Amino acid sequence: MTSLELTLQGADVLTPAGVHHGGEIAIGDGVILAQPQGRAVDLTGYLVLPGIIDPHGDGFERHLAPRRGAMKQMAEGVVATEAELAANGMTTAVLAQFFSWEGGLRGPDYAGQVFDAVAQVQGDLVTDLLPQLRFETHMLDDYAGLPERIAKWGLSYVVFNDHLPHDRLAQGKKPPRLTGQALKAGRNPEKHLEMLVEMHRRSAEVPAALEALCAQLRAAGLRIGSHDDHTAADRATWRARGAEISEFPETQEAAEAARAGGDHIILGAPNVVRGGSHKGNASALDLIAMGLCDALASDYHYPSPRRAALMLARTGVLDLAAAWGLVSTGPADLLGLDDRGDFTPGKRADMVILDRASERVAATLSGGRVSYLSGEIATRFMG
Repeated sequence: MTSLELTLQGADVLTPAGVHHGGEIAIGDGVILAQPQGRAVDLTGYLVLPGIIDPHGDGFERHLAPRRGAMKQMAEGVVATEAELAANGMTTAVLAQFFSWEGGLRGPDYAGQVFDAVAQVQGDLVTDLLPQLRFETHMLDDYAGLPERIAKWGLSYVVFNDHLPHDRLAQGKKPPRLTGQALKAGRNPEKHLEMLVEMHRRSAEVPAALEALCAQLRAAGLRIGSHDDHTAADRATWRARGAEISEFPETQEAAEAARAGGDHIILGAPNVVRGGSHKGNASALDLIAMGLCDALASDYHYPSPRRAALMLARTGVLDLAAAWGLVSTGPADLLGLDDRGDFTPGKRADMVILDRASERVAATLSGGRVSYLSGEIATRFMG
């Protein structure tokens, strides 16, 4: 597909060496160029930054299933998702899809539909979408067939979760919201509880099964991560299985263990914007200030990475280059995407252009192609 050949002039540009005021950046053949190219576009009053790379987000759920049974054409939901991603400055996004006993929108069959829909339209989109599987560790009956499913779906990234309410089940108590959860999954509440109890009962079988599965996935070249590490022991266990990414560690202890072990740490951008975790976990702001973060993820809210990075710079927690690195170079590194993340010549022409005064997204380019363009800047581009 044809990409733009332009030289953007007059903007403040975040280069690998820092912010270049009244700078110039050229693009052509989908990449950043070292010399001027094509028509000049005056971007005075704008800030040009590397495109946002989102390493984990499930905000797409509301587009694919705005109401239960309402969205039958899932590919249209993926297209709508891309529009929201682009409007928020994202040029690469990991779509985190559950494979869970919770069923419904998080069930195995639905996961297959999501991955098929992404594959169906991916070639027609500008934003780079990377599907991720979030697998519930206690679904022991699904282990045997999982590698084949992953290969069929063309996935390269798997993260492991455990959302079973173990404490309540161990006490013989019904988990909260059991009935509503069961009905959403299309199950009888009593049968749903029986399933949870049985999965909890087999907990002792999980570690060995996980070790074998992770070894198989790693041998196939997949990237593996853990979710919600709580202790240093949790992180050490997952590292031994080959999971070198720690998504949303819940405590400072777990984050420090990840850093000491050389693992990648992903924190939630909404946690930064809100000033704390909505679940009462460790504050992302505190962890970032301690150097315990490599990347910020949208989690459930696509505007948050941009807002979080700018807030970190505005409040002096980090300078702009370091703050923006948490949504660009950091995610690129942990995802193994060495062709993007900054404006080094030869890398992909992925960029988000912000109005300097409002800090709102004015334009987004991915691979040198426009995915979002609005307002005054559209007139300048179409000049």
